[in-house]
Amino acid sequence: MKNIRVLVVGCGNMGASHAQAYQSLDGFEICGIVSRGNSKELLNELLGGGYALFDQYEDALAKTNPDAVCISTYPDTHETFAIAALEKGCHVFIEKPLADTVAGAERVVAAAKKAGKKLVTGYILRHHPSWQYFIQSAQTLGKPLVMRMNLNQQSHGRMWTVHRNLMQSLSPIVDCGVHYIDVMCQMTRSKPIQVCAIGARLTEEIPAGNYNYGMLQIRFEDGSVGWYEAGWGPMISETAFFVKDVIGPKGAVSIVARSASAAGHSDDVGSHTKTESIRIHFADLNMQDEFSKKDEWVDLKDEPDHQELCNREQLYFLNAIRNNSDLADHMEDSVNSLRIAFACDESVRTGQVVQL
Repeated sequence: MKNIRVLVVGCGNMGASHAQAYQSLDGFEICGIVSRGNSKELLNELLGGGYALFDQYEDALAKTNPDAVCISTYPDTHETFAIAALEKGCHVFIEKPLADTVAGAERVVAAAKKAGKKLVTGYILRHHPSWQYFIQSAQTLGKPLVMRMNLNQQSHGRMWTVHRNLMQSLSPIVDCGVHYIDVMCQMTRSKPIQVCAIGARLTEEIPAGNYNYGMLQIRFEDGSVGWYEAGWGPMISETAFFVKDVIGPKGAVSIVARSASAAGHSDDVGSHTKTESIRIHFADLNMQDEFSKKDEWVDLKDEPDHQELCNREQLYFLNAIRNNSDLADHMEDSVNSLRIAFACDESVRTGQVVQL
């Protein structure tokens, strides 16, 4: 079967990982690498060399004539780059968020449907066995659910540069929050009806209208509630930077990243997906009102690292292309989580509760 020829656009953390997936997996081949800076040369060297390198996306798209395009650039380019690829007849894998506006995300989805091409958004947690187990376990706790999650990053060096660049167009609770909003929606399978959020600008190194710390709250139709907290920057505390906790009438389930939390590397991409252990707590009491069942610790044997997760994302993309998978729900979920995240962003900026 003919390989899918992929144009890799963006060579940062995610772009480099996706490129390594394309190189290692049967079914793909890289036809070009695009970046504005020297990251494409570094990635080319990492991959062993020999790939066509481009400074300009439009030039690369025209000259390589790819079957698919992988977009891992900053969010303000996502809509334009994705639509250009789809209109050229390419399938698209795009890092989250799908676009830097809800309307833009809707236009990308419309372009994919019109072109009859596959559009996959990089929701990496959907491909993690432990996160899948976490979500399934939460669904056994009864209703309503209380979902508590955060990912605070004490970023410095290269990662602080990445975060500053991201905050030229998006806040942390939009860029990161879409992952965890997506998780909450999967856990409740209920319609979100209301959001409120707060934020603080803790540095003058970001645009005046943006903030590098935010916390959002979501209320669902079934009575479930959830919060998510995200902070980026050298001033952010690493105390309890990683909270993944769900409570229901029947008990609680938590992801406990014991080693990652102790390591003091909250801005390390690998630690963001590493689960290590899942703790299940049972609320059942005996006649003396003592717990009738001890907490269970679940250590799943299939604990993929960051690169393996990217490999699995790309296998999902390959399967969607070759088997003509119906991605309607996937695309709708991508837009929906972004819509909720931007409603939270609106709440930060206006100080008002936002009805969905």
